[in-house]
Amino acid sequence: MLYDASRAGNAGASWFDAEWWSRRGEVRASAEGRGGAVFIEADGRRLVLRHYRRGGWIARWSTDRYLWRAAELTRSFIEWHMLYTMYRAGLPVPKPIAACYRRTGRYSYSADLLTEQIPDVSSLAMRLTSTALPLDSWIAIGRCVRRFHRDGVCHADLNAHNVLLNDAQQVWLVDFDRGRLRSPGLWCDSNLVRLRRSIEKITDALPAERFSEADWAALLSGYFSVPLRAEDGPLLAAEVPLRAADATLRPADG
Repeated sequence: MLYDASRAGNAGASWFDAEWWSRRGEVRASAEGRGGAVFIEADGRRLVLRHYRRGGWIARWSTDRYLWRAAELTRSFIEWHMLYTMYRAGLPVPKPIAACYRRTGRYSYSADLLTEQIPDVSSLAMRLTSTALPLDSWIAIGRCVRRFHRDGVCHADLNAHNVLLNDAQQVWLVDFDRGRLRSPGLWCDSNLVRLRRSIEKITDALPAERFSEADWAALLSGYFSVPLRAEDGPLLAAEVPLRAADATLRPADG
């Protein structure tokens, strides 16, 4: 188990057990609860517990088991460290609380991640199913994505479900499983293409005003309005090492 001691000094193995939260009456329903995500409200805090689940054809054989290599290479630990680095750098991401893995046999493991829930937001996908977005929102989305690209953050699955907005047109990105920190390059264009395909898939059967070329042009306008800071290089060229005071690693059953 890995956790931020300043935010979860009393973290225990039960924190990664959705049934434990449910028995305490602290699980809250969410219109966007997908996959392994559980939304929790406890002691005045709102948290999201996500169990890592496989997708695609491989899920036919294993829904939540991954090949064991080393603790630091587990998906939950990698994403926790990445979120920690991005949050400290001021990027709009959820606050990481804790991560864990459980060995399941000699060659496999399962994993969970606990983050703080971003208040009063909904996904771009959900908003598009109910209404058209103003151009200012598309511009804000473009600016947000550019900030991540400028700082060397490659989101492995940038889609409309992982872009969150509030009514003040603030934007966050979530779900950095398999994400990487790298220098800006052609992958930035691939990220944008993936996002557009996701938006088109969601709006294909919806009224035409839900997504138009003008909307995408506004997103790109916002995207290119943020300079790449080429003279400095990406802010997050490599993962920032954690100090002992920032994170604690211990057995989950400790």
